[in-house]
Amino acid sequence: MAIKTYGTMAVDWEHRSDFDRLRRERLARIKDLLAKSEMGSVLCFDMNNVRYITSTHIGTWAQDKISRFTLLPQGDEPILWDFGSAAKHHRLNCDWLGERSRAGIPLMRGAMTPEMGRSEEVARKIYVELKERGLDKEPVGVDVVEPPILFALQKAGLTIVDGQQLLSDAREIKTADEISLLTHSAAMVDAAYFDLYQAMRPGFRENDAVALVAKRLYEMGSEYVEGVNAISAERASPHPHVFSDRMMRPGDPVFYDILHSYMGYRTCYYRCFAIGSASHQLVDAYKRCRDYLDASIELIRPGRSTAEVASVWPKATEFGFPDEEAAFALQMGHGIGLAIWEKPMISRLVSLEHPHEIKPGMVFALETFWPTKDGTSAARIEEEIVVTETGHEVITRFPAEELLVCGAPFVTVGGTLPIVRETENPPNDDVKRMVAAAQAEAVRPVKAGA
Repeated sequence: MAIKTYGTMAVDWEHRSDFDRLRRERLARIKDLLAKSEMGSVLCFDMNNVRYITSTHIGTWAQDKISRFTLLPQGDEPILWDFGSAAKHHRLNCDWLGERSRAGIPLMRGAMTPEMGRSEEVARKIYVELKERGLDKEPVGVDVVEPPILFALQKAGLTIVDGQQLLSDAREIKTADEISLLTHSAAMVDAAYFDLYQAMRPGFRENDAVALVAKRLYEMGSEYVEGVNAISAERASPHPHVFSDRMMRPGDPVFYDILHSYMGYRTCYYRCFAIGSASHQLVDAYKRCRDYLDASIELIRPGRSTAEVASVWPKATEFGFPDEEAAFALQMGHGIGLAIWEKPMISRLVSLEHPHEIKPGMVFALETFWPTKDGTSAARIEEEIVVTETGHEVITRFPAEELLVCGAPFVTVGGTLPIVRETENPPNDDVKRMVAAAQAEAVRPVKAGA
């Protein structure tokens, strides 16, 4: 337990997450990689990249709008164009940006029509800044962009290249403060799972679980509950990746993935439970799922490769899928940080032929899946792991070494019912004798006139 967990407040009596250092180190990392690249600048519309470079945030409502953008020129400081009055807010409250925070409104995901000229205005803003610095002839790396803006940038004479990989490379290795925030984010989900564990019982619905988790996380300081995948019983195989209003019943398996953000840093964190009791098939599936996960965790060490990790997982054809693309994400690892999915990805789909070296400072989420023998349900577990200088540390701590059962025990006059049992009880000896007697009577010949 080398990674510490702190409270949510800043204090004068101990070092905690240092946000000034976080801002400096993130910006320094992308500046360094940009300086080594062929690009003269990077232009970012992805809100996670905007936050990484500028340390600004205007709420998760803007996450999918592509309506904020920042330009980082070689050898200079970033310029941010933000959503109307947000730019003034940054000038007043973000002294690391100052006058480099400006208003800029692009296409609003197509809501601004072409004749309004917003694409051309964005391109003009970018061109003016690059021309002033003598970078207008150098390639401009772009992460994500609306097509009309891409065309306008090209029409202005700018050479557009892929900048997404450069930003992904920058975010691949986490700073000490990023790891601290990822750990705190995971600790919040530990608490949410404890509340879920106590609440689950017959009649509890998947959407009830979503509401409980969202309320708990927002009360603890989450800025964004991106999703709670609540999946129970027969809905678990194949995995639908969306919750419903299904009501849980005794003997049901249920698994969850809780995805949220604390100070921008995400979780991807599965746990699996049984309601009241667990079938033998579910216990077996859970053990297999856990074994695959533990084997992959053991391989997360500096110098190992993502191919080695992927190799320990089963082939798609071994658990009911025709190929690795059809089974994608069921046995998977991925970096995690400001986004749910970051470099490097680990999957039999890509990692065996395109391995990446595992390095200190990477943070992974590893997730495994295994269906019950009859294929009607499944187990699903996930852990988040920090790569250290000498090995790794797991930062997701809600117990998962064995299958947890909620809402138990059920007490009868004969004592406590077994935790591992089938939903349909096998006949006891008295019942067997009754059935045999009934069968014997039924086959006796019927006398004439009876």
